Amino acid sequence: MARPTPQDIGRRISLRYVIPGLGQSEAVGTLESWADGELVVRRRDGSELRISEQRVVAARLVPDPPPRRTRPDRPA
Repeated sequence: MARPTPQDIGRRISLRYVIPGLGQSEAVGTLESWADGELVVRRRDGSELRISEQRVVAARLVPDPPPRRTRPDRPA
């Protein structure tokens, strides 16, 4: 997978980042913006995560999730 750049706004990414004093965490979502050393990622639940570029340990582009399927015996 390719490493994201500011030109990848609107694409889905996975980021591993440092939380000072706590360790590392991971975020997956749509890259909403990348400006002034800050990345903004919109998660699937709609929440927004702002991460300083300096805290990012690893990042990669990831494919969009497959569309949700409904079971034929259950309403959508």
